[in-house]
Amino acid sequence: MERIQTWLDEAETQRRDCARPLVTLSYAQSLDGCITLLPGQPLVLSGAESLIITHQLRAAHQAILVGIGTILADDPRLNVRLAKGRSPQPVVLDSYLHFPEKARLLSNPQPPWIATTRHASAKRRAALEAAGARLLEIPEDRHNRVRLPALLERLTGLGINSLMVEGGAQVITSFLAERLVDLIVLTIAPRFLSGLHAPEAKLAPLNNHPMTTTSSAAETRVVFPRLKTWQAERVGEDLLIRGIPDWETLSPDPPSQNLKESN
Repeated sequence: MERIQTWLDEAETQRRDCARPLVTLSYAQSLDGCITLLPGQPLVLSGAESLIITHQLRAAHQAILVGIGTILADDPRLNVRLAKGRSPQPVVLDSYLHFPEKARLLSNPQPPWIATTRHASAKRRAALEAAGARLLEIPEDRHNRVRLPALLERLTGLGINSLMVEGGAQVITSFLAERLVDLIVLTIAPRFLSGLHAPEAKLAPLNNHPMTTTSSAAETRVVFPRLKTWQAERVGEDLLIRGIPDWETLSPDPPSQNLKESN
């Protein structure tokens, strides 16, 4: 746990914006960058040793966030079981309240906070509140989804100073696209999947967002950051990479070096 805290301390000293929680993005992928075979299909990629680190990370954060797709596919508990420490507060992105009333999160000692928008139905709100969930109505973005900076501001007001983001693919992409990540902890499993990638390279247009570049009216690509400070280590059968994203040297253009020079 001490090294986990060291990672968080390093990220805290280098992040640009202290007006929101420190955000750690943590997920597992295959060698070819996939997090699962098909959307909505759960798949465990991390080995036993890597899962322990994941739970240590959970214990080091005050809250943990996933999208509604992860809830529907995995029905996760999002608590700490493989390490010592307190379980974080679960937060779920669910713009239209598709959250199931029988989800295991509702039986947690800490019932989930569900971040939704004004477009969610009153009937679903009442049902989920009756089941124990706390609903956070957040302003929507131009796609009628929860606006992430507004959500982080709300979480800060609720006393959350550190947030662990676990997925799924759209959530991972959105946090990177909004430059809201301070620390990345990536587990790479030694296998190929040829499945669903995360981050996703394409998003709906983001109103000339500085993290995107548009090649046509129908396609907008995210410009992802490099890691300016990073380390890699073998954990069991997996490779664990952790680092701090470099938001200062983003470029929407691919390297001009012609690959044939290396042939």
